[in-house]
Amino acid sequence: MIALVDYGSGNVRSVQKALETVGAEVRLTRAAEAILTAEKVVLPGVGAFADCMAGLRRAGLVDALYRVVELARPLLGICVGLQVLFEEGEERGRHAGLGLLPGRVTRFSFPPSFTGEKTGKGFPLKIPHTGWNQIEPVGAHPLFYGLPPGAWAYFNHAYYCQARPEHVLAVTDYGGSFPSVVGRGRVYGIQFHPEKSQEVGLCILRNFVERVR
Repeated sequence: MIALVDYGSGNVRSVQKALETVGAEVRLTRAAEAILTAEKVVLPGVGAFADCMAGLRRAGLVDALYRVVELARPLLGICVGLQVLFEEGEERGRHAGLGLLPGRVTRFSFPPSFTGEKTGKGFPLKIPHTGWNQIEPVGAHPLFYGLPPGAWAYFNHAYYCQARPEHVLAVTDYGGSFPSVVGRGRVYGIQFHPEKSQEVGLCILRNFVERVR
């Protein structure tokens, strides 16, 4: 059973449907006990870093997530759910994250006329980064099993994680390369929205369900 953490962050139903589409038994929950008894945990998130952390604290789930990691159970953060895995976020001030991955989350910043090397196509790059972009795995990993080369996923974010190189599993170019999939131990995060990324998103969710141990 997969626990899908419901802490008022918005997109849980669409993530639940996507997980069920790939055959997962999903329990949408905000109960620490249900999270601690699950085989795997998915932490979705939309909105601001600080709001998501506040929601986790209000629901009393921060310690439960730490315990999930101590028990070596797979944890997957999605979008802002990825970002709060890190030590600090800089949206609307500096805010502490869960600290499960070293690094901070910072805002994209480009000169007004900057178009990037690959993604600009002659137009200024906009913030937030919204729409389809390619994910490029930096090596083999169970999350990427069966993923076609040059796979496209759907993004919607103004902030990105500054992860250590050894924790970067895939990158995406938007005015430069940024980590779009990260992982350390059994803690994983994906910056894009798998529930909006059609077959590519379902492939990665299926791999998390079936292949990540």
